[in-house]
Amino acid sequence: MSMSNRERLLKWLQDAYAMEQEAETMMKSMAGRLKHYPELEARIEAHIAETQQQAEEVKGCIERLDGSTPKAKSAAASVMASVQALGNAMMSDEVVKGVGICYGFEHMEAVSYRALVIAAEAAGEPEVGEVCRRIQQQEQAMAEWLLDHHAAIVGEFLAREPAPDATAKR
Repeated sequence: MSMSNRERLLKWLQDAYAMEQEAETMMKSMAGRLKHYPELEARIEAHIAETQQQAEEVKGCIERLDGSTPKAKSAAASVMASVQALGNAMMSDEVVKGVGICYGFEHMEAVSYRALVIAAEAAGEPEVGEVCRRIQQQEQAMAEWLLDHHAAIVGEFLAREPAPDATAKR
């Protein structure tokens, strides 16, 4: 079954809304366990606020196209993020793995919003495209921050791990 550009845009916006729900769940779980990495914790907390704003903006785009937010898809995304976070919490190097997972997820989000910009242009919805372009830039900025701070976070983990009373994993 073929979709019009507008229908495809709406479907992808609904997917993006669910993706933001997943991202928020994943980051909240991670941020709650980063007490020994205050700079990372602060950046994740700031991105949680951005993510919540992004979800509201995407919801506005969906409503602009006379669509509705996907309840089941959003719930499933949150459950998947919770399961992933639980698995991460059991790793002895949780902070290192978590940064890598977040880095990959931010890139996936950025490229998803890039596709939305293209789809919005094809559907004749420049306002939607502008919202998605702005969100894409925020996702790219978060990915770059994670990469720029990766060596320091890994180094801090490695320095903390051998200390008998230190909690390195988070």
